[in-house]
Amino acid sequence: MSISKLDLQFEPQIQHKIDQKTKPIGALGQLEPLAKKLALLQSQNSNAPIDKITINNPTAVVFAADHGIAKQSISIAPSAVTRQMVLNFIQGGAAINCFCKVNNIALKVVDAGIIEPIEQSHPSFESRRLGAGTHNLAEQPAMSMSQVELGLKHGAEVVEALVAQGCNLLIVGEMGIGNTSSASAMLAAFTNEELSICVGSGTGITAEQKALKTELIGRALDRFESRDPKTIMSEVGGFEIVQMTGAILAAAKAGIAVLIDGFIVTTAALAACQLEPAVRDYLIFAHQSEEAGHKLLLADLQGLPLLNLELRLGEGTGAALALPLLRAAASFYNDMASFESAGVTV
Repeated sequence: MSISKLDLQFEPQIQHKIDQKTKPIGALGQLEPLAKKLALLQSQNSNAPIDKITINNPTAVVFAADHGIAKQSISIAPSAVTRQMVLNFIQGGAAINCFCKVNNIALKVVDAGIIEPIEQSHPSFESRRLGAGTHNLAEQPAMSMSQVELGLKHGAEVVEALVAQGCNLLIVGEMGIGNTSSASAMLAAFTNEELSICVGSGTGITAEQKALKTELIGRALDRFESRDPKTIMSEVGGFEIVQMTGAILAAAKAGIAVLIDGFIVTTAALAACQLEPAVRDYLIFAHQSEEAGHKLLLADLQGLPLLNLELRLGEGTGAALALPLLRAAASFYNDMASFESAGVTV
């Protein structure tokens, strides 16, 4: 898909509006460039800069899948927990459910390829399976190229449906035991950083598990040299990571903002930017997680996170927690008086 960079023709007018609010220039810190970005995004294809930022039907989409490498005991939990947590999402009992509820965010859960399918229907659940988990990336490519292509298509279709329903802000989340291994491998492949600094402790593995995890990922990276994004996803990716990549691409194509969560989602964002560099203009980085490689990813994407709460859960939780900051940025842009309208002289 072809994605256009943001048209910056209205940037001076938008910046002037922000600067004329009743405050010193820059006094609202990161909220000011955040408001400018939202205004720029929503001023595309218009004849003038928008007067009001809107946040319509913000939706969190949690993509879930299993990973063959999890059989090597490099996670704190077995693969069965992926399915159990998907059921928890559907039943409303997870952290992401709590944060979506308190922040008025719609939630959709997508089975991108957990081991055992969920045979039940629910308004918030959708099956987009690419298989019963990936292959063990330490032994063979995680998936075929046709699965990569289909995964990108599935992720895009999920978002296209949301946009058609009026969503103009996408929150991306994930669930998948073993997916920090895929993300660490993708980070190392894309950036050529030393593997030792790309691999972290995930949700709390031991030093021995981390050493094994690093060794297994190293075996996978020794198998190929290509830096082609689709090849990297085929070799060491995850079904949920591929679908998140497709979702991010589709959101950018539709011209809506994407609120990026933690390490795994940011890996998908990097893959999307590798495929279509203009995607970067549509990304807002919610937080910096505790996972070792996330700081490297944010630096590579020149992303300034809104929060640093020492999170390491995933699910889209950090992005859901950041949404009030976007609403605050929109509120001051929309409703805060200007020096002129308030009769304030400086």
